[in-house]
Amino acid sequence: MFSQPDKRRWVILIACCLINLCLGSIYAWSVFADAMAKHYTQISGASVTIADLAIVYTVANAVGPLTMITGGWFNDKFGPKVVLLVGGAMFGLGMILSGFTTGVGLLILTYGVVTGLGMGMAYGTTVSTCVKYFPDKRGIVGGITTTVYGLSSVILPFIITPLAGATSGPVTFQIIGGAFLAIIVLCALLVKRCPDGYAPKGWTPPVKSSSSRAPVDKNWKGMLRSVEFYLMLLLLACGAFCGMMIIPNAKAIGVDMVGLEGVLASAAVSVLALFNAFGRLGAGALSDKIGRINTLTIACALSFGATLILYFTGANQTVLFFVGIALVGICFGSFMGVFPSFTADQFGTKNNSVNYGVMFIGFALAGLFGPMIMTSLLNATGAYQVAFLVAGSLSLVGVLLTFIYRIVVKRKQKKNPAIAEENPAEPS
Repeated sequence: MFSQPDKRRWVILIACCLINLCLGSIYAWSVFADAMAKHYTQISGASVTIADLAIVYTVANAVGPLTMITGGWFNDKFGPKVVLLVGGAMFGLGMILSGFTTGVGLLILTYGVVTGLGMGMAYGTTVSTCVKYFPDKRGIVGGITTTVYGLSSVILPFIITPLAGATSGPVTFQIIGGAFLAIIVLCALLVKRCPDGYAPKGWTPPVKSSSSRAPVDKNWKGMLRSVEFYLMLLLLACGAFCGMMIIPNAKAIGVDMVGLEGVLASAAVSVLALFNAFGRLGAGALSDKIGRINTLTIACALSFGATLILYFTGANQTVLFFVGIALVGICFGSFMGVFPSFTADQFGTKNNSVNYGVMFIGFALAGLFGPMIMTSLLNATGAYQVAFLVAGSLSLVGVLLTFIYRIVVKRKQKKNPAIAEENPAEPS
C-alpha cells in the first residue's frame, strides 16, 4: 500500500501543472499586445504598436523574482496553499484589471507589476513544491512543471486570437483573467505542504561513495556565502539571455530578416514555444542521467550554435531560420527545466522555495537586458546580427562557467569530502 503522501503527490503535480499552464500565458504576451495596441490606437487616435508595449513584458519578467523570494519565505512558513491563493489572485486580477486600462502606463501597472508579481509568487511555489514531493524523480518533475509553463504559449494563441477577433483586447483580458483566477484558486486548494524528510515508499537516497557528499540544507544566507551560488547565478543569466532576447522578437525577426509573411511569420512564435517546452522536459530527464552541469554545458554550446545559424540567416532562408529558433527554444527551455533541480541538489530541498527565488534573479537579469540590448543594437545598426553575436558570446561565457563550476566543486571535495552536495549537480 502507498502512503498518503505517495498518493497525494500525483494530484499535487497535476494541480501545479494546471496552475503553470495559466502562469505561462506571459509567454503569449505578443498575442495580447497585438490586440491591446489596436485598442489603444482606436481610443487615442495615435498609433500604438506592439513595440510600444514591449516594456510591459519586460517589467512583468523583471518583478517576478521579488515575489519568488518573498513567496518562498511564506511558502516555508505557511505552506504552498496560502501562497498560491494569494499569487493566483494577483495574477488573475491583474489580467482582469488590464482589460480596463486606457493606456500603456496603466497596463504596466496592472499587467507588468500586479500580474508579474503574482506570477513569480505562484510559479516559484509550484516548482519547489513538486521538487520536494519527488526526490526520486527530481529532474524529470522539474522538467514537467516547467514544460507545462512553456507549453502555455503554444496552446493559448489558438484561444486568445479568435477571442480577441470576436470581441476586443480588453474583453479578452477580462475573460482570460477570470478563467485563470478560477482555475488557479481551485487547483491551489488541492496543494499541501510536503512533509519534512519525505521519501516515497520503496525509495532510498542513493548511497554516496567516500568521495561524494551527503545532502545538506542551506538557507539563503548560507547560499550567498557559497562560491557555487554566484557561478550558478551568472550561468543562469548567460544561459537565459539568448532566449529572453529572441522570444519577444521572434515574429519580428522572421518578418524583417527573412521576409516571412502570414502564417509562417506567426509560426515562428509557436515553433520557438514548442521547442522551448521540449527543452524543459528533455533536459530535465537528461540531467537525471548525465548530471545537471553536464546538461547545461550542452545547452550553452547549442545556444552558441543557434546564434551562429541566425547570424548567417538571410532573406528567404526560411528553413535555416526555423532551425535557429528551434535551437534557441531548446536551449532556453533546458535552463528553465534544469535549474530548479540544480538549485535543490546544490543547496538542499528544505529552503528551496526561497533559494530558487534568489537564484531566479539570474533569469530576471536576462529578461531585463536581453530585450533592451536587442532593441538598442537594432536601432543602432538597423540589423539583428550584432545582437546575435552578443548572445553567442554570452553562451560561450556560459560554457566557461560550467567548467569553472566543476573545478570549484572538485577542489571542495578534495579539501573536505564530507561537505554536502548531491551527485546530480556534480560532474561524474
